[in-house]
Parts: sequence; structure tokens; C-alpha cells
Amino acid sequence: MALEASLMTDAGGLHPAEGPAAWRGPDLSGKEDWVYPLSARETVEVERLVATLRRSGKPRDQITREDVRLDALAPAVRGWREALGRGRGFVLVRGLPLDRLSDDDAVLAYWALGLHLGTPVPQNFLGETLVHVRDTGDDPAAPSTRLYKTRVEQDFHTDAADIIGLLCLRTPKRGGESRIVSSVTVFNEILRRRPDLASTLFRDFYWHYFEPQMNAPIHFVRPICAERGGGLNTFFIPWYIRRAQDLPDVPPLTAEQEATVEILESTANDPSLYLDMEFRPGDIQLLKNSVILHKRTAYEDWEEPERKRHLLRLWLAAPDFDDGDEQLRRGITLG
Repeated sequence: MALEASLMTDAGGLHPAEGPAAWRGPDLSGKEDWVYPLSARETVEVERLVATLRRSGKPRDQITREDVRLDALAPAVRGWREALGRGRGFVLVRGLPLDRLSDDDAVLAYWALGLHLGTPVPQNFLGETLVHVRDTGDDPAAPSTRLYKTRVEQDFHTDAADIIGLLCLRTPKRGGESRIVSSVTVFNEILRRRPDLASTLFRDFYWHYFEPQMNAPIHFVRPICAERGGGLNTFFIPWYIRRAQDLPDVPPLTAEQEATVEILESTANDPSLYLDMEFRPGDIQLLKNSVILHKRTAYEDWEEPERKRHLLRLWLAAPDFDDGDEQLRRGITLG
């Protein structure tokens, strides 16, 4: 969603961002208009769609949007996309019928619906476009560990791509709550509380990146905030910024940069701003990356392998979202 006016004033300063993406969690916590419960007719269409795709014999990654014909679901999917592109920037779709679908069928339905929201992009250097979010036992302190593979807390951050999707197959024994906050509102609060630091968000930071397939970590340079298409785009993974400090060719953070990262984290974690979101099996959470920061609390998992917490993540490119980032929407690539 493009904001109504440029973030820059005529005098070269910054002013608050406006629009429906600038929401506050407590204003929404008692409402249900951001939850879309699938109707009986729509769940029947999901099952029909899966059966049709199975009969086609196509592997999942070869299925195209043209293969996915929607009827009852078409208005709903258009509404979800409108809420993402021009509204608050998030929606929770509730009620994928897991009691009538195998895990593989649920994944196929999720993928098919995703094709009507955007184009799947790779989430790692292996080129995976559908990623399992579950505890693999990886060491959360290791520099090559992606924290979604662990049970530890993931503080507020963004991903890449334009739309982030999470399908919940199974929930943990306790913990693992999803929490989101408007990065537009967070920016506005920083501008109000510490106007001296707000401009630092638009200056370059050094970021660390490392995967097991890489010989050594790399760094890249970009700001946390940028103006894109008249809108505010935020990209923030605080542990990437801090880990970059261990690389020999990265300069130390300035006092202003350290203070800016800290106030962004503390502001995002303000209960007067964020929204807690319950995950149930069959839920699909959809977030617009440019305007939403998301977080997951630490969790305790079940002992039985078949009961362990299991989510599936999609990253989708939506080039018509004019406040998106051309580099980020490509996902993680070697180019």
C-alpha cells in the first residue's frame, strides 16, 4: 500500500506515516474482521481442488496458477490480497479441513492458494520454495542456524519476499505464540519518542548471512527503512546486524546505530502496539513483509514425533505491491 504522502517533509525531515497499515494491536484484539473463517462451501472446494490437482499428475512445483481454478474461493482470495496489498497488511485464514486432508494434501491446497496471491520464491540457497518450520535440534547460537529450526524465541523481525505465509499443521505443547506489530506504527512511535534516531533507520547497516552450504559467512549493506512507492518499507533482522559485528571487514556499529536497533526492538515489544495471534491447526497466516514485523515466543514441544509443532512457510513475490523491495521479493538467490 502506498502511503498518502511522502515520508519526507519539504524541509528534509521526516513525518509520521499514514494509512490502514498503521494500526495498534489493542484496537484489533477484540475484533474478528482480520480472521477469515472458511465456509463449508469453501472447504468443499479445497477438497475438490486437491483431488483435481492429484489427478493431473503434476509435481507440486510444476503446478501453475492456470492449473488452479477457483470458484467459491475466488472472492475470498481477492479479499485476502486486498487486505495485504492495501489494508492492514495481514489476515488469518481459519479452517483448512485437516481432518479430511492428509498433510500432503493440505500442503498442496496451501500451495495452490498461494499461487493466487503471488509467485513462490526461494527461501535458502538450496532453492526451497516451501520450508518446514519446526525444531530440528540445530544449535541456536551457531552462526549458520536459521532460528525457525529451533524452539528458542525469535524476536520481532521480517523475512524476504512480499508476502509471508505460514500454514499450521500442529501446535506445540505450550508456548510458540505468534505476535505481530505494524512496522509503520513502530516507525511513527520512534519518530515521536526519539526523533533524533528516526533518520538512522534510513542509513546503511551491515548485515550477516550464513547458511550451511556456504564456505564462509558474507555480509551485505542496506538500511532498515526505505521509502518505496510512496510507502514505508521496513526490513529488520536484529541478529543479522549483531552477528555482522563478528566479521573482520565490518566496521563497528556507531552509538546511534546501536541505540536505533535497541529502540526498534523495545518499541515493537510494547504491549500497546503489538497483536497476539492464536494459531490453530488448519490456520494460514498471511503477512505483508514491508509493513509487518513478526515474532514467535519460545516453546516446549511434544515428545511424540507425530505431535511436534509443525508449520509450513511460503515466501511469495507480488510485484504489484509498489512498496515492496525489488531485491527482497526475489527471495534468497546467488545473484
